[in-house]
Amino acid sequence: MTAWLLPENVEDVLPPEAWRMEDMRRALLDLFRSRGYQLVIPPLMEYVDSLLTGVGADLDLKTFKLVDRVSGRLMGVRADITPQVARIDAHLLAAHAVNRLCYAGSVLHTQSAGFHRSREPIQIGAELYGDATVAADLEIIRLMREALSACDITAVQLDIGHVGVYRALAQEAGLAGDIEHTLFGALQAKDASAVAVLTAGLPAALRDAFAALPRLYGDRSVLAEARACLPQLPAVEAALDVLGELDRELGEADLAYDLAELRGYGYHSGVVFAAYVGGRSHAVAQGGRYDEVGRVFGRARPATGFSMDLRELVRAGSQTG
Repeated sequence: MTAWLLPENVEDVLPPEAWRMEDMRRALLDLFRSRGYQLVIPPLMEYVDSLLTGVGADLDLKTFKLVDRVSGRLMGVRADITPQVARIDAHLLAAHAVNRLCYAGSVLHTQSAGFHRSREPIQIGAELYGDATVAADLEIIRLMREALSACDITAVQLDIGHVGVYRALAQEAGLAGDIEHTLFGALQAKDASAVAVLTAGLPAALRDAFAALPRLYGDRSVLAEARACLPQLPAVEAALDVLGELDRELGEADLAYDLAELRGYGYHSGVVFAAYVGGRSHAVAQGGRYDEVGRVFGRARPATGFSMDLRELVRAGSQTG
């Protein structure tokens, strides 16, 4: 075996790309600082009890694990910085304040998220804690747009969803465990035939509602269509009200609504969003609300935020710039 070969989907960053990446990192952190966000630098690894509790199985599978020779306890190399920032907010900062935090650092994945994508993303992002209002979601979405603009990434389409719609329907249907997980995957893949099979035993109204979710994608007319075809459950109505308010504030041509978008379902609790640019099948930035993550640290604080990968930002910027 050639000694200098790197593992699959792990790579060096060479000049001039390394300089472009560093310029973006500095510009983004300066932007965040100018908007009142304070920088935190969590450790590269933590005990898995802290690192993975409450974040869902997907992140667990992405996380490299090792035994700490000092304590004998199982540790993990972080695969996402967001849960670490939630821990910092819960235990190390003012208990009742609205905290605006930002970060930048490498994470490590056991598997690549896609063909030609690195297993060592350089994650940068911003999080807002202590504000449960739609104003906080708006602030984060607008900051994400500013961040992409600062990286010279233009012609961005923003897809917005709300996991509360699916959660409410699943709860009403009494779904749990493997069945809920399988249905979740079918909805994410927009596999209408699989959704039909998995919901065949449900009452007609719920069966029709689940069948409608993959089709509820498009401009603001989707929100009116959803109100017409989904059950009038309080949680569904509340989710659609939030999306309606976002639409009134953000209402621009580059918005799309996707009620089968369940990205980060394991820990997101409300609005979810992702930014796309032409010619790329995966998001260049993504985020959402995750009010429940802090519960495992003793403080279930309202929280919303977004993250980006500097490697992907450089590549996307070279395509759109």
